[in-house]
Amino acid sequence: MNSETRREVETTNPQGVVERRVKTINYESSAGQGQQVKSVDVVHQPHPQKTPNTSGGVLAGAAAAVESTL
Repeated sequence: MNSETRREVETTNPQGVVERRVKTINYESSAGQGQQVKSVDVVHQPHPQKTPNTSGGVLAGAAAAVESTL
């Protein structure tokens, strides 16, 4: 990737979580269409691990969140 099309900035959001924001270029194309080029912002938020392995903990948490909204 060309370093001129990618910029990274690390900040802390209001909740105190460190975020890495990457400004980059997204290239898309589909059959019969020309290539589309868009400027995009991608935000990476690290998630602290409670245990070194997931053992289904991520899925269990997601299932509990879905269940609580139903």
